[in-house]
Amino acid sequence: MPIPLALLAWLVVGAAAGLLAVRAVPGHPPLRPLGAAFIGMAGALVGGLLATFFGFGGLAGFDPRGLVAAGLGTVVALLLFRGVTLASR
Repeated sequence: MPIPLALLAWLVVGAAAGLLAVRAVPGHPPLRPLGAAFIGMAGALVGGLLATFFGFGGLAGFDPRGLVAAGLGTVVALLLFRGVTLASR
């Protein structure tokens, strides 16, 4: 079964956003690049699936709104991770 295009796009956007976010945040990064990419992919999957659930985006085809939701999911996941790691210190 082939991977739907939207799912692959969400993963790529999430990985890229995770890597960019680690570089964009000032101070010592809480994650190594590979960890940031994985957190970004998880956030993008959740954001993309939520976008599909609410009726914009989807797994069947490429939809820019779903891609934006995946990017926002990445940002939220990285902020949550950073908040949890800072609170535990």
